Amino acid sequence: MDYQPTGGVSWSQDWDPTTTITIKVKEQLHCETSPYQKLEFFDSETYGRFFTLDGLMMVNEKDEFVYHEMISHVAMATNPGIKRILIIGGGDGGTSRELARYGSVEHIDMVELDERVVRLCQQYLPYTAGHLEKEDRIDLHFRDGCKFVEEADDESYDLIVVDSTDPIGFGEGLFTKAFYENCYRILSDDGILVNQHESPYYAFHVHGMKRAYQRLDEIFPIAKVYQYHMPTYPSGHWLFGFASKKLDPIDDHYPEVWESLHLKTRYYNSNIHKGAFALPNFVLENLK
Repeated sequence: MDYQPTGGVSWSQDWDPTTTITIKVKEQLHCETSPYQKLEFFDSETYGRFFTLDGLMMVNEKDEFVYHEMISHVAMATNPGIKRILIIGGGDGGTSRELARYGSVEHIDMVELDERVVRLCQQYLPYTAGHLEKEDRIDLHFRDGCKFVEEADDESYDLIVVDSTDPIGFGEGLFTKAFYENCYRILSDDGILVNQHESPYYAFHVHGMKRAYQRLDEIFPIAKVYQYHMPTYPSGHWLFGFASKKLDPIDDHYPEVWESLHLKTRYYNSNIHKGAFALPNFVLENLK
């Protein structure tokens, strides 16, 4: 990542050794290094406010709805009876924002290692984190997600969402077999797990994609992958994993139930739900 505070003000991120995205920045709002990572917040004309971790784009005002709707609503439309939810990561608040829109949800535990991510997003990104202090169904836990899952009771959640960074550094443990085995144990009989599944395009993400899918496929009877278009993530082509003990995201998808809730969304709809699981051949071949 390269930020030039004078002259041609810009923020840039390398997508691979030969490809870079550059965003014209109006100002840098905040920069600090926590015990875990470097956190920066910027304001821009095209993308609004955006947030980076160690120089990598996490959230921006223009397209955050794509990621947060797709990581949340696919599972909820497959099992509208979900009541108890665990979010691992998700410190920007966008995932819990979407899940808290369901009146049927009784409780959400959000486990984020770095408290500064949450507190700074509450300050600078109210469109994703502004609800966190107002929603009494959400409990924040600032601790290691792997340890939290290891210590949780059997069948204590109906949905686990692993809203993590890439499988490097502190995020590495969230892609291990032991972690997913514990997730399986603490899910209810019709429980669902959704995880950030990397990208099928650049080589440095493909490895993570393959490993994440292999782990889910080894442990869960149902393990599938679905895609979404995220313009400001490398290549724009990104994936989520869907795993369940018995619910299939297509066979057990009843769109009329979800549509009867009349939730206003900008990306997700019932046709997107079905189409997202129709993967290109090169992705299917990599997943093999």
